[in-house]
Amino acid sequence: MENPPPSSAGPYSAPAPAAQHQDAAKEDQDVAQLVLNLCIPELREKAIIILSKKREKCEDLALLLWHSFGTMAALLQEIVSIYRLLSPPQLSFDQSTRVCNVLVLLKCVASHPDTRMPFLNAQFPLYLYPFLNTTYKTREYEFLRISSLSVIGALVKSDDHEVIVNLLCSEIVPLCLRAIEMGSELSKKMVEALAEQPSPRTLKNTIRCYLRLTDDRRACQALRDYLPIALRDGTFNGLIEVDLTARLWLHQLLHNVMMSDSGGGPRPAPGPVMGM
Repeated sequence: MENPPPSSAGPYSAPAPAAQHQDAAKEDQDVAQLVLNLCIPELREKAIIILSKKREKCEDLALLLWHSFGTMAALLQEIVSIYRLLSPPQLSFDQSTRVCNVLVLLKCVASHPDTRMPFLNAQFPLYLYPFLNTTYKTREYEFLRISSLSVIGALVKSDDHEVIVNLLCSEIVPLCLRAIEMGSELSKKMVEALAEQPSPRTLKNTIRCYLRLTDDRRACQALRDYLPIALRDGTFNGLIEVDLTARLWLHQLLHNVMMSDSGGGPRPAPGPVMGM
């Protein structure tokens, strides 16, 4: 009697393709339902929390948010609903957290190449102005400012010329500078914190943001006084030594700041930076 053929399914076999497909389809259905739940006031808060956590796992979340009927209006309603609490300061930590989660979803839309320009053309950044303009330094308001800045950062990170020109023609740059100036030690000392806990990716993005600010004349002048010393004195030499792009950005940043006109003549360009 012949032995039966060995089973191909061992104790550690990978899930069958059909099962994986079913799991992915179920996940897509769950996300789609959560997006629909945003338009139901009683279900909105929970949907916002879950979607903000799933944003990196769902590549099409930005498209779902933008193209689903009423979804962006629901998110906008969440934002404007706390305007009245900004001044005098009445904002609770829970209210701030809820809106910060909304801003995480807006950042998702601002980051996607297919929704970035529609998002900008619909003037959504205008609705962040009240948050960037707050002057209170409690954590509720500080988190709103930081989350709002992250949405703007998502827009400029693409290096899209049309996006940059649009933002430079608006009031967003002065407001971003104001938010940085009014920030607590937590946000203002971000670069100094990098020196203690180095993160090449975060440092590179930080340099990029500062470099983009120099596209605006007033911002560039302000950076002559406010650009962190750690970006000037070679603190991060080793951290970006192997990243040519980051080194080039830092060199250009320092050059732009030094050449900015603040009442005197232009200064000479800086010498080689970071071993260049």
